[in-house]
Amino acid sequence: MKKCDCIDKSNIDYDLKVYSDGTKVTVRMLQIEILKIMDEIHRVCEKNNIKYCLIAGSALGICNYKGFIPWDDDMDIAISRKDWKKFVKAMQNDLGNDFYFDCYDIDKRYNTIMGPTMKVRKRGTYIEEVNFLLKNRCKRGNGIFVDVIIYDNVNENKFIDEVCRSVVKIVMPFIVLLDNIHINPIPFKSFVVWFSNKYSRWSEKSKLVSQPISVPWEKFMHEPVFLKNDVYPVKLYDFEGRKYYSYNNIEKIMKEWYGPNCLKRLERDVYVETLPVEKRKPKHIKEINLEGETPRA
Repeated sequence: MKKCDCIDKSNIDYDLKVYSDGTKVTVRMLQIEILKIMDEIHRVCEKNNIKYCLIAGSALGICNYKGFIPWDDDMDIAISRKDWKKFVKAMQNDLGNDFYFDCYDIDKRYNTIMGPTMKVRKRGTYIEEVNFLLKNRCKRGNGIFVDVIIYDNVNENKFIDEVCRSVVKIVMPFIVLLDNIHINPIPFKSFVVWFSNKYSRWSEKSKLVSQPISVPWEKFMHEPVFLKNDVYPVKLYDFEGRKYYSYNNIEKIMKEWYGPNCLKRLERDVYVETLPVEKRKPKHIKEINLEGETPRA
């Protein structure tokens, strides 16, 4: 796997927050705390024979850095639809006391169209995402997190797939409106969950997999959809000195998702990052405190 042989990382760190006393929270500091959450998820999944999959930028980090992309301020994993209920039960039974999680299965205040199907959080920390439409309404807290999303069956007919996704997009404004006037739109949210499950069963024999249609934020006709044979069976890869699971055919999927030039290229025996410097910046965090559960001045 030639393009994954190098973990050369820039010495540049990226600031997330500079407090009034001059102290900082950097991306690397956040990444170290996120690894504690991911280690716990990995432990729970191994104990219960559940296979997760690092996705999106976390998977790209495997290819280019054998770990986090230096400016990446979050982590994303996927659980297959068939393992979802088993995963929720395992998290309820086996998650350590330093962590907690939110999802619609256990808390109807959770927003089903937020994107992730679950957030696994670390106690004793605080984070506020850049999110202008939906807030975290769950009462357990706002700790730093790992995003967990279902990987679902996707219809091979692109027109049918887009029509079904459009149904959720029609419902989305009602969820956002009611949520922002502090009315929990449970009927709309439950419909999204029901419809996503129904769509998955309709598409059970498909060769394709993707995030569920309950995620309305992807661009029209540009949802990240992959062959199941490229995703499964998942494999173990090096990640920050650990072994985490990700795609079976990881480089192929990364190129399909991020374009043919997303992998670091070898020039004169040196690996070169292909993303322009101006785009190498954290983008998800508005406020953060790694030493308490409230915002710090």
